[in-house]
Amino acid sequence: MKHDSPLALTFDFGTQSVKVALFDDRGDVVAFEKEDYEEPYVSPLPNFAEQRPDYFYECMCRAAKRLTSSHPELMERISAGTVDCFRDSAVLLDKDMKPVRPMIIWLDQRMARGEKKLPLWSRFLFALVGMTETVVLNRQRSFANWVRENEPEVWAKTAKYVNASAYFNYLITGELSDSPSATAGHYPIDFKRHRWYKNPERHLKGQIFGVKGSQLSRLVMEGELLGRISHECSLKTGLPEGLPIIASGSDKSCETLGLGVIDSSMAALSFGTACTIETTVPKYIESERFLPGYPSCIPGYFNLDVQIYRGFWMISWFRKEFAYKATPRELDQMLKRVPPGADGLVLQPYWGSGLARPLTKGSVIGWSDSSDAAHFYRAIIEGIDYALRESFESFERKVHHKIPVIRVSGGGANSDDICQIAANVFDRPIEKVQTTETSSLGAAMAVFLATKHFGSAKEAVQSMVRKTARFEPEPKIAAKYDFLYRNVYLKLYPALKEPYKALKAFNRAEEAERLSKK
Repeated sequence: MKHDSPLALTFDFGTQSVKVALFDDRGDVVAFEKEDYEEPYVSPLPNFAEQRPDYFYECMCRAAKRLTSSHPELMERISAGTVDCFRDSAVLLDKDMKPVRPMIIWLDQRMARGEKKLPLWSRFLFALVGMTETVVLNRQRSFANWVRENEPEVWAKTAKYVNASAYFNYLITGELSDSPSATAGHYPIDFKRHRWYKNPERHLKGQIFGVKGSQLSRLVMEGELLGRISHECSLKTGLPEGLPIIASGSDKSCETLGLGVIDSSMAALSFGTACTIETTVPKYIESERFLPGYPSCIPGYFNLDVQIYRGFWMISWFRKEFAYKATPRELDQMLKRVPPGADGLVLQPYWGSGLARPLTKGSVIGWSDSSDAAHFYRAIIEGIDYALRESFESFERKVHHKIPVIRVSGGGANSDDICQIAANVFDRPIEKVQTTETSSLGAAMAVFLATKHFGSAKEAVQSMVRKTARFEPEPKIAAKYDFLYRNVYLKLYPALKEPYKALKAFNRAEEAERLSKK
């Protein structure tokens, strides 16, 4: 690398911390700062997750100020920057672009009542194609609908309703803009065409989310100029005023690119707070029935993407509730102490429901008097893999071929034992690359593609992504997992669908009672 070669600047807003980094064109980190959130979110009621949106920006500014103060000589080498951010987190702004309430973060599980029915013609059409349950869940999970029902005075002040990434872009550049890729979530967007639904409040699908067209941000296509660092942001961060900021993609899309998954010859596993399985395709395909494919941060491509909402958050939850003082090494020892299959303990990891299974909740079956915390921990890891394997097999059917290799990133990828379990559950080789900070790496690659430093995504991957480890499936153990997956795991949701429905009704009634007492 030449001393004066360009650098890419990334702002990576995660659920637990924000990272500001400079990458060179070999995929190496030249400068890096991280600011952990003291309190990622607060829960004013059970299942709520909120935070002041400016708090995340303030954390970013502190990290960026440390980076610019430590490396002033690097500032003139930055070619452009970009923001990648967690998805589906709602910021409500007034006419002066000031937040009117705390941001509702994607981990939040509140549900709107949906008492105002959609027009009869809409309900008929959705029922005709079997979408009724999916539409009901989407309406309930839309934070806009919840605010309208429960905080009408707040909704009356809401001039703009945007994802967190759009607000962070605004604070950095003065432009309330976002890419279609970054807008994955409960927003009235036509992902196939990279645009908002026209007149979303009256559009068949757009009306589900309860947002008016005037409340939406400007969309900027992936790879195009989104804005420039403003004078105010420059003062707070030390970054050069006027530095170009490029539209890239969501954290998960950038993570997929950072793993080198640029086509369907590989899949990407993310073992983060939310767990996902993704691959990349050159045309629009639904990830699952009624679940859209999302635009990739690679212009013109799409990601098949299915998410386990509470994913490896469950490990933090497990440590808090069952193994508070356990270190990562001790957790790995727990995995070693229990045989594959956890002596028949099988977990369904839906601590938050998804579109394909709107009624589901978490469940564990197979308890016995010999089950202990280590069995439960192993069942969590295996259960997450079972759920992701189900989506992975759906991807293979959609692309009409087997996907021979899976790459993994996220905090869970730091454990070789977790990676080996994944290789056996999926019966596919699992590979790691040179960093677990693949969201930041992929965002940097998106910057170099946008500035034409690389002529193609393939060229960017060849230069910036390096495989560092590979875990091969063990046939005898893979066969055990296959038996449990096919004969137990896949049969859980159909068998429990009606009890789940009753539990959902019970939980909604409980939440309504708590809100009435608030």
